[in-house]
Amino acid sequence: MTDVRPDFRVGPNDVLRFVLELFAIFSLGFWGFVAWPMPWNIVVGIAAPALAILLWALFRSPKAVFTIDVFGRALVEIVVMAAAALAWWDLGQPIVAGVFAAIAIVSGVVNGRKEFA
Repeated sequence: MTDVRPDFRVGPNDVLRFVLELFAIFSLGFWGFVAWPMPWNIVVGIAAPALAILLWALFRSPKAVFTIDVFGRALVEIVVMAAAALAWWDLGQPIVAGVFAAIAIVSGVVNGRKEFA
């Protein structure tokens, strides 16, 4: 019996993108718990990362529920990553926001070029 595997390779940018996704989810949760007063901090601290995870799972993940075109997937990615960068900006950390945004943009462009190829 042969082992049937799809032709799927995990490259350095794929690992970086996974780390960026995790950091974006953490960032939104951290922002929700820190930037909002009680009891809203609990609501936003749970809802913001949950919404990002839901958007990613529905439209952007490799096994997404809904199949959309490349531009739609890029838009979902931009929304999630920009929200995380803006969360750091709102927390008074413009350097973290800028570095995160720059890395996310470069990684997204590299991935977009791969998806169009």
